[in-house]
Amino acid sequence: MKIGQVAREAGVAVDTVRFYERRGILPVAERRPSGYRIFDAAAVERIQMAKALQELGFTLDEVVDALTSHDQGGATCDSERWRLEAVVDRLDAKIAELTRARQAAAESLQDCQAGRCRLTYGHADH
Repeated sequence: MKIGQVAREAGVAVDTVRFYERRGILPVAERRPSGYRIFDAAAVERIQMAKALQELGFTLDEVVDALTSHDQGGATCDSERWRLEAVVDRLDAKIAELTRARQAAAESLQDCQAGRCRLTYGHADH
């Protein structure tokens, strides 16, 4: 399958397929004498899996590591659960950080609405 067909079937851009190949998510494709990359049908499923992992919150490096573990065989839910636990922990930390930032912004907005605007540093409030 040519790169364009893989991209269409996987629902990504051709550049994404090339990027995934460079990053090791996809094995390096064989090339025809014309230079065109040739992928097997498994490339589509692998791209879809990589995208699904990214949507769960995996970083690209974590996707590569998880797929490598799968490729080496023996990966089970029990042996791989720690990966999801790490993502959940990271997301919880990010949510806490965003909650603090939102609270600070909401307080600043209340101050501004009360005539104590923090956005006019060094100037008289209006």
